[in-house]
Amino acid sequence: MHAEHEDLSLFLASCRQRCESHMQTSLTGLTAMPDRLVDAMRYSSLLGGKRIRPCLVYASAIALGGQLNTADAAATAVEFIHCYSLIHDDLPAMDNDDLRRGKPTLHRAFDEATAILAGDALQSLAFQLLAENQQVDTDIRLQMLALLARAAGSEGMIAGQSIDLAAVGQQLTLAALENMHLLKTGALIQASVELGALSAHCRDAAVFTALRNYSRCIGLAFQVHDDILDVVSDTDVLGKPQGSDIARNKPTYVSLLGLEGARAKANALINQAHTALDAINADTRLLRDIATYITARQH
Repeated sequence: MHAEHEDLSLFLASCRQRCESHMQTSLTGLTAMPDRLVDAMRYSSLLGGKRIRPCLVYASAIALGGQLNTADAAATAVEFIHCYSLIHDDLPAMDNDDLRRGKPTLHRAFDEATAILAGDALQSLAFQLLAENQQVDTDIRLQMLALLARAAGSEGMIAGQSIDLAAVGQQLTLAALENMHLLKTGALIQASVELGALSAHCRDAAVFTALRNYSRCIGLAFQVHDDILDVVSDTDVLGKPQGSDIARNKPTYVSLLGLEGARAKANALINQAHTALDAINADTRLLRDIATYITARQH
C-alpha cells in the first residue's frame, strides 16, 4: 500500500473514532428519552458506517487551518442527519429494506413507529448540537444551521428522495438523474465540506466556490460508484441487498451509461474534483485523497 493510502486510512480511522465518540456522548446525554428509543438511536447510528461525511468535515477544516475540536459538532451533526435519512429511507413506505450495514434495518430490529421516532430524534439532535456549539462564533453558528437545514430539507436531501421515489419504473435522462442525486446524496456531502470550512472560520467566497465545485463532483461520483457496486459487488460486502436498484426498476448511472460508461463517468468526476481544489491556496491533500477513495471503496 502506498504511503499516501496509509496516511488516508489512518486519518479516516481517526475521524471515525473521534466522531463516534462524540455521537456516543450526545446519545448518552438524552436522559429524558425512553430507554427503548435511545437504544434504537444507538442501534442505527453507532453500529458501523463509513462516516465519509464527518471525515469530509474534518478534512476541510484542517485544509483551511482549523482545529479538530472546532469541527466536532458539525461532524457529529451531519452524521446524525445521514443516519436519520437511512432509517427513513429503509421504512416500508419508502425503500422497504430489510438489511442495512449487514444488520436488520431499524424498523425490523425494533418496530416501525420506533424507527420513525428515532429518525426524527436524530434529526433534531443534529440541529441542537450546532445551535449549542460554543467552539465557533455566533454568526458562524447561524450559517451552519442554515446550511445544514437547506442541505437536509426541501432544497436538498428530502427533495432528492421525493424525486427518487417518483422515478421508480421511469426512464430518466442523464441530466434528470444527476439533478436527483445532486439533491439526494450530493447536498449533504457538499454541506459536510462547507461545514468544515465554516468550522475553520473561513469567510473567503472564492474558497467556498472551489469547495462547492469539488463537493458537487464527489457527491455525484459517490452515487455513480454506489450504482456500480450495486451491480458488481455482493450483499455480504455491501452490507445491504445487492441488486436492489435493479429489483426496484430504479434508474441508475449503470442503466443509462452501461457499466464501463459509469466507471468512466466516476473517474471523470474525480478528476474534476481534483481540478476544483487547484483554486485553493492551501494543503488540500486529504480532500484529494478522499475524492480518490470514494471510487475505490468496496462498500
